[in-house]
Amino acid sequence: MLSEWWVLRTSGLSFSNSRFTQQELPACKPILTPGWVITAFVLVAIIFIPIGLASLFASEHVVEIVDRYDKSCIPSNYSNNHKLSHQAMVPPSCLILVGHLRSGQEYHSAEPRYVKSRSDNQLRSRAYEFDVEDCEPEAKTDKGPIVPCGLIAWSLFNDTYGFMLQNKSLQVSKKDIAWKSDQRHKFGSDVYPKNFQSGGLIGGAKLNESIPLSNQVDLIVWMRTAALPTFRKLYGKIEVDLEANQNITVVIQNNYNTYSFGGKKKLVLSTTSWIGGKNDFLGIAYLTVGGLCLFLAMSFIVLYVVKPRPLGDPSYLSWNRNPAGHLN
Repeated sequence: MLSEWWVLRTSGLSFSNSRFTQQELPACKPILTPGWVITAFVLVAIIFIPIGLASLFASEHVVEIVDRYDKSCIPSNYSNNHKLSHQAMVPPSCLILVGHLRSGQEYHSAEPRYVKSRSDNQLRSRAYEFDVEDCEPEAKTDKGPIVPCGLIAWSLFNDTYGFMLQNKSLQVSKKDIAWKSDQRHKFGSDVYPKNFQSGGLIGGAKLNESIPLSNQVDLIVWMRTAALPTFRKLYGKIEVDLEANQNITVVIQNNYNTYSFGGKKKLVLSTTSWIGGKNDFLGIAYLTVGGLCLFLAMSFIVLYVVKPRPLGDPSYLSWNRNPAGHLN
């Protein structure tokens, strides 16, 4: 029955007797000899270890000053019931040395309901203004849809920082703090804020309704959610040359309410290097992989030199006949 079924299934087909159908095409079948394996591991180690050392060296020369200001700059209208006005003024805080400015706080932005509370179509094009089904509870108002909608945009960070050096104001540049790919492809130039932060409960900063979303760089930076609860967001850049040991006065307006959920806010003043800010992980990762490959290469060398295996020599196999005359 099986043979008949096979004939029925294949009777209408014709197979060409080509090298492709017969699987006779030339193929590369490299033989991983100990020499090739050792060479590959050594090459990886030679490439990765210098990169790791260079990355660690660059990271070590980055200067960072971190100041937690939510404890020292407490708003005057803050009380034990964690109620905080979003227009509260706070006293100034003094820091030393600055390069690039970042601000961050402990914030569970990877929570699934929070991450999904956005509309990428609405952010990208004006034609999808009413595409707000995933943005509840910040989806619509009595006047129409909220643009941009969702909890991520609604909770936009709104603390502000002013910098002074020797009683002169330092300008903070917002140029190039957002990814160019986000500005060009994820946030539309024809999409303008609408009905944003117009409800009874204000979550964070307001947006200028005359500026398209593609130019709202603070919003673009904030909308790229972080995977971990402790993260940094680029606030701006100070693009003037600064000398070591100069005193910089930072005037902070503490607007963003992290007291209700026990969050932390820190101002990070940092210089940069060719790999960005201070980050030892990249250098450690390169050194780990390079060191592991070097160790494996040395292990193969020891095994290959001390007890080499003769390649293509089957003489070490033993062939015996059993009583029935069959080879074992």
